[in-house]
Amino acid sequence: MTTTSQLDPVREPRVRRAVPVWLALLAASVPMFMATLDNLVMTSALPVIQADLGASVGQLQWFMNAYTLTFATFMLAAAGLGDRWGRRRMFVIGIAVFTAASIGAALSSGPGTLIVARAVQGLGAAAIMPLSLALLAGAVPVAKRALAIGVWGGVSGLGVALGPVIGGAVVDGVSWQAIFWLNVPVAVIAIPLVYLALEDSRGARQRLDLVGVALAGIGVFLGVWGIVHGNDDGWGSAGVVGTLIASALVLAGFIAWERRSPNPVMPMRLFRSKSFTMANIIGVTFSLGIFGAVFLLVQYLQVVMGYSPFEAGVRTLPWTAAPMIVAPLAGLLAPRLGLRALLVAGLTLQAGSLVWLAVLLTPGATYLGMVPALVMAGVGMGLTFAPSATAVLVDMADADHATASSVNSTFREVGIALGIAVLTAVFLGYGGVISPAGYDTALRPALLVGAGVIGLGIFAALWMPSRRSQQV
Repeated sequence: MTTTSQLDPVREPRVRRAVPVWLALLAASVPMFMATLDNLVMTSALPVIQADLGASVGQLQWFMNAYTLTFATFMLAAAGLGDRWGRRRMFVIGIAVFTAASIGAALSSGPGTLIVARAVQGLGAAAIMPLSLALLAGAVPVAKRALAIGVWGGVSGLGVALGPVIGGAVVDGVSWQAIFWLNVPVAVIAIPLVYLALEDSRGARQRLDLVGVALAGIGVFLGVWGIVHGNDDGWGSAGVVGTLIASALVLAGFIAWERRSPNPVMPMRLFRSKSFTMANIIGVTFSLGIFGAVFLLVQYLQVVMGYSPFEAGVRTLPWTAAPMIVAPLAGLLAPRLGLRALLVAGLTLQAGSLVWLAVLLTPGATYLGMVPALVMAGVGMGLTFAPSATAVLVDMADADHATASSVNSTFREVGIALGIAVLTAVFLGYGGVISPAGYDTALRPALLVGAGVIGLGIFAALWMPSRRSQQV
């Protein structure tokens, strides 16, 4: 006899559609690559944009920070909306918003409109980055997740690697506006691919913590604003001191709110995991030190050494391309060597490379002399990307993957914004200007500060569990 349950397809267990791992990786990684690329794609173009739009050094920073700050601020909210509305749906919305803002950036006619467009780009990227990892983790078998995350980390590294190169090539060959037009055909390919290869999923349905999102965004924005204006307005001025104090108070209020909120945007319970906590400390310190240095060094290659934007971008490849090769290998080695060994090695290489460059970059320094230090930094980045991404998810339930990933991405993006602001503030504080005279003298202390911050990340890595299952 046939029962009702046998006839009712709604009640049948849902069978997950088999998707090749490579196709799931491609679908999750292409949009993430696009968002990662735009973190640094403007670095090679900044001197050209400065001349074309008449931008100040402070506006050059905001071309970068407008993106990273909205990226960081809204990732947690985007992950929450993904849990509620569907992660694939929010992922596609993020791609669409990012692409529309890219068109707006390409059409910008002044610094103000470009800054606004970059901020909206960051809003779209906020839905792309964390949900790409969550969708990937749900699309591949558990046994292959560590490898998949390693490849995902390698693609992220590829975005970092090709940002200055693609930006420089497009500026030299076409115009700086074309940097943003490139995102349109990528999105046209990416959206159908997402629907083909990635299944929709949801997490816990809960109300969006608007108060938490607002407190986090305001606190981080005030902190970066105070740092950016410190040299111009005076570090002891009422405006700067008051802004930095206000930032600290708002961020303290954010933590207090999250501890008692019924639906926190950043659940404090996640920090009970030692691996998760250390990964986030590493994320912010690593990003602060290394990406602040990249921002200054790409311009050094143009301003001091006289390379064109494309030539400068190509010369960053010994540094920025290495993660594309090393990150997947680190994902494979993690189960054998453990997270701690890889992270300590990677961070130590990066800190050492910045110290080496600080000593090396004196008047008359050559690019060939920089290459070993650049390779050293790149290998270190590759050893950091995949293990830190694995550490974020290793203790998390599947329902927490998107939130945990978004928290970590938030810390890393805040680190990038702080890195550009802090290291540029040190550079300007030592008399640095965007001209050949005196650039290297002011660059050295900025690089040493970056190395010191990464040193804090090494200390955090030493507290990472040494050996544990890499099944996430």
